[in-house]
Amino acid sequence: MKSDEVRIRVAALEDAKELLEIYAPYVEKTAISFEWEVPGLEEFQKRIEKTLKRYPYLVAEKDGRLLGYAYTGPFVGRAAYVWGAEVSIYLRENQRKMGIGKKLYQAIEEISKAQNITNLNACIGSPETEDEYLTRNSMGFHAHMGYRMVGEFYKCGYKFGRWYNMVWMEKIIGKHEPDPVPVIPFPKLDTKVTANI
Repeated sequence: MKSDEVRIRVAALEDAKELLEIYAPYVEKTAISFEWEVPGLEEFQKRIEKTLKRYPYLVAEKDGRLLGYAYTGPFVGRAAYVWGAEVSIYLRENQRKMGIGKKLYQAIEEISKAQNITNLNACIGSPETEDEYLTRNSMGFHAHMGYRMVGEFYKCGYKFGRWYNMVWMEKIIGKHEPDPVPVIPFPKLDTKVTANI
């Protein structure tokens, strides 16, 4: 790999400080995240640790600097939903529309397939009218990556004195067999899978 290439790798707890720097503007300046307060470093480390017990948490790195991250988590949380996963992505403000999101999502998708996950779901803030806090860019990105709209909840998120909608978009990545094979937790995947991301 050339030094100027973007590398996708599994996140480490030591990445939390830099990842929090990427995430904070989404909380402070946008309605992309519906959180009102930026989480503390310890809380953010716990989130990474909890995710990695079962799901991938990936970072995009170039020349030793983290440019973005993506991860999956449980969809809804009941046993019958285990073959679905919710996917999230955050990029540095100056790193959008450079193909980094696509690389992260392609890696997440390959890992999810190896885990026997069949559905990837994205929960996305949606403005009735685009404003300085929220556009439809995330919906466009997901559509470009093969996701389709499956539902919309109206005026369910309140931030910056405004009400925002929320949409679910979904991508089917596996076959829905009558007797599905169990989902493999991320730490138990064959190391060849994670070596290829």
